[in-house]
Amino acid sequence: MNTLQKFAIASVSATLLLGLSGCAGMSAQERSTVIGAGAGAVGGAILTGGSPLGTVGGAAVGGVIGREVGK
Repeated sequence: MNTLQKFAIASVSATLLLGLSGCAGMSAQERSTVIGAGAGAVGGAILTGGSPLGTVGGAAVGGVIGREVGK
């Protein structure tokens, strides 16, 4: 494994750790909204071939669905 790959893995790991610790003070509904928005963004990006509009639209729809499910 070269240096760039090690740096990338360390960066992703640190970002994931910081991101997950930021959810500690959230309510269940807020966590559901964030998870839904993330899943929607990934789904929108996949379905539209990486289109920014599709990604943002997917995040918006996913956030609304996550909010309603988390009630």
